Amino acid sequence: MSAAPLAIALTGAAGVIAEVIGGRALDDALAAAAFDATLRPAVQDLAYGALRRYGRSDFYLSQLMARPPAAALRGLLLAALYRLAERPEDAHTTVDQAVTAAASMARGKYKAVVNAVLRNAIRRADQLESAAAASDEARWQHPRWWLDALRAAYPDDWTAIAASGNERPPMTLRVNRRQAGAAAYLEDLTAAGIAGRLLDDAAIRLDRPVGVDRLPGFADGQVSVQDWGAQRAAPLLDARPGMRVLDACAAPGGKTAHLLELADLDLLALDVDAARAVRIGDNMKRLGLSATVTAADCGDPDAWWDGRPFERILADVPCSASGVVRRHPDIKWLRRAGDIEGFAVRQRNIIDALWRVLAPGGKMLYASCSLFPQENGAQIDAFVARHQDAQRLPTDENKDEWQLLPNADHDGFYYALLAKRP
Repeated sequence: MSAAPLAIALTGAAGVIAEVIGGRALDDALAAAAFDATLRPAVQDLAYGALRRYGRSDFYLSQLMARPPAAALRGLLLAALYRLAERPEDAHTTVDQAVTAAASMARGKYKAVVNAVLRNAIRRADQLESAAAASDEARWQHPRWWLDALRAAYPDDWTAIAASGNERPPMTLRVNRRQAGAAAYLEDLTAAGIAGRLLDDAAIRLDRPVGVDRLPGFADGQVSVQDWGAQRAAPLLDARPGMRVLDACAAPGGKTAHLLELADLDLLALDVDAARAVRIGDNMKRLGLSATVTAADCGDPDAWWDGRPFERILADVPCSASGVVRRHPDIKWLRRAGDIEGFAVRQRNIIDALWRVLAPGGKMLYASCSLFPQENGAQIDAFVARHQDAQRLPTDENKDEWQLLPNADHDGFYYALLAKRP
């Protein structure tokens, strides 16, 4: 990136970061931001990176400044501190272009402050790093309540989980087995100059992310982008050809498509958000698959159920998304500890409602991208206690629940498979 676009990208990222700190979701802030489309990748990289590193960089600012900066200035400094950490060899350019960016903000009154703070950060790098090591929020770059929850649930793994949440996420593909095998598709990737490795008979993890326009056969439905952890859902549900299946919280349609790639099904896909439901249809069209897509609240069956029971239900419930924070780094800073109970209540209402429409002898897969027990194991324990006709079934290694912790190959997910006794 040349110098001038870097200054513009820093300006764009500063505005996005300020919006997120003010309480707006990162995706919404990016969508609403006004900047040249050609700069979107650079702005997005700066914003995502700065928010992953927010806990440490904001701690640095508390050490470098006498009082908290204004929102726009704070956003610019956070973006610049992220780039200094990522590109230390390019420190001079980062400082210079951050000062240039500051010239376009608040009539240039932040120029001297930006220059002083960033140069001071470079000079005091070792001192700041030592101070950060003594603060859990700065060291692990998560809110204290979040770290406390991880420590309580995973006393042996919480540091690895926190570290994973600060990394760039992997890009993993799911090969459409109706069209190709994973090994053959990997050869196509190699021929296209894209390196990757097989994770199983359908999943390929790329060495580096690429735009989907570079993926061979993407437009023709040969492959989809889906985390390997998320790819575990469809096989666990064990839907057989001809079965009536419900994907209850389906958007954007990745798991819906995977189910249909595995078997011909009579599948209803629901999502409460009409705009997101449209994306399900778009994905079905690209992949050459067919499902009935309806915008409806799965927790209110009276509004959409025709009375015919389902033999399989995928309940991929709304949750804290604590297992996928490296993909959505704003989440850990926008969530509050009290939000977890709110999600748990919504989840309970959904699965109780869905149990009504499951056929006797049928199976329901409870899925979340959370790491917090209140949304996972505790939720299922309470459900089984309420429903005497619910039976736990094995998921992974004959366990009756499967908590995937985030690592280099996949995000964090939870699965519990339940059967309805006849």
